[in-house]
Amino acid sequence: MSKPAAAARRHWLVKSEPDTYSWSDFVRERATAWTGVRNHAARNNLAAMKVGDEVLFYESMTTKAIVGTAIVVATATPDTTADEPGWVSVRLKAGAALRRPVTLADVKAEPALAAMTLLRLSRLSVQPVLPAEFAFILKLGARAA
Repeated sequence: MSKPAAAARRHWLVKSEPDTYSWSDFVRERATAWTGVRNHAARNNLAAMKVGDEVLFYESMTTKAIVGTAIVVATATPDTTADEPGWVSVRLKAGAALRRPVTLADVKAEPALAAMTLLRLSRLSVQPVLPAEFAFILKLGARAA
């Protein structure tokens, strides 16, 4: 009898305002609990994350660029920063910085990324990314997929 196929690795994008929690903060800490998400769709995306899933780190507001990668190292647990039950956080480990940040303008200019959630639901702080989109972003950032 053969083993069941392992679940496919999924890809995500998390957004943070650099004044609140920047890529450099994340790299310095090496890992963090991704807390403070208070949008139901974003919470559901956090809850769907599995260990080993790959993540793009997007600095919003001023930078407006994907600047690095991360990996999910622990699945959803209750968010200790929440005042009410039901909110979750995951643990992320910092990955590699992109050699060149991939700006929102870069994403908008690429037909291959036209359906990306980042463009359709721009305020969603935790969002899915298709494998082809993830690979394309890494290529734009001059990092091998």
